[in-house]
Order: sequence, then C-alpha cells, then structure tokens
Amino acid sequence: MQDIARHLAGRLRDLRQARGWSLDRTAAATGVSKAMLGQVERGESSPTVATLWKLASGFGVSFSSLFAPPGGGAGPMTAGATRWGRDAAGMQARVLFPYDPVLGFEMFEIELAPRAESASAPHAPGVVEHIVVLEGELGLTLAGEGDHAAEERRLAPGEGLRFRADCHHRMRNLGAAPLRFHDVIHYLGGGG
Repeated sequence: MQDIARHLAGRLRDLRQARGWSLDRTAAATGVSKAMLGQVERGESSPTVATLWKLASGFGVSFSSLFAPPGGGAGPMTAGATRWGRDAAGMQARVLFPYDPVLGFEMFEIELAPRAESASAPHAPGVVEHIVVLEGELGLTLAGEGDHAAEERRLAPGEGLRFRADCHHRMRNLGAAPLRFHDVIHYLGGGG
C-alpha cells in the first residue's frame, strides 16, 4: 500500500508538471482540494477511488493510467498486475487490463466491503461502464433527470448493467459479505 501511495505521489506530480499546472490550477481542473492534492503528492494520503476518478477526469487520462509504470510501455499485459488497496469507503480495485488506446477500454475487478458504498462524481464525458457481478449483491443508483436520483437497481451474481458514467452514481454492497464485480470502462471519446 505504501508503494502505491508513493507511486501515486510521483504520478500526480508528473501529470501536473507535464501540463505546467500549479496546485491551484489542478484543484480547479479536478475538483480535488489543494490540501488533498498536496497530501497525495507527498505520499501522506491514500485517496479514495472517487478522488482518483476526479484526478483522472480532470487530467483527461484513463483511471488505470494512474497506476501505470513510468514510461507506460506497450505490449502484452498480465491480468491483475496492479492492485490498489482498500480505500476509506471500503472499495478495493485490481487492474485486470490497463487502458488500451486502440480498443478504448480498461478492465478492473472491484471488491466492496460488507455494507460499504462508494459514490462517484461524473467521469469524463463519453465514459461508459459495464458492470458484471461475480459475488454478492450490488445496489447501483444513477443520477436521474434534473439531478434527481433514480431508483436503486439491484444486481445479483451473473447480472450486469451498462451505463453512462458521466453522471453521479453510487455503488453499494447490499450484503454482509464482500461484493466482487468486474468493471469494464469504455472511453468513447478517448482517454489515456
């Protein structure tokens, strides 16, 4: 987990420097506070998945690129090579396949602790998620018209749903055991 925090610290610093952005400019672009950005860059904080999504969207990069080794490297990729530790919301992500610019997608295995929930701000325009539940029961709420939340949809093992992720959405583990699901994220307008 410390290695991931150190890696994220360097990755965030690299993204900022490549764009010539100050912490103030980065906070404005990502919606993440300047204080939190500073903590992440110093390796003092392990951000939630929701915070990481804000960073990825603000920088215009794919989620998995935040975990990519320096230089990115193309070529064959072993599934499951990167695991991100459990965040404060009880979510843990494992990169199964990192972002592929030719195919425009990345794939994760997500685990959500018993009764935990994770709320996400809208991802970048054109991002579509495909979720398939492996174990447990998932409650998924998508923002409705006029910022009114739609009813929570329940997904059991083997069930899936595709949705536009450029709206607020919330995932809840409805059970007393860990929830596991695959999440394929497709960037219709590019990502990376």
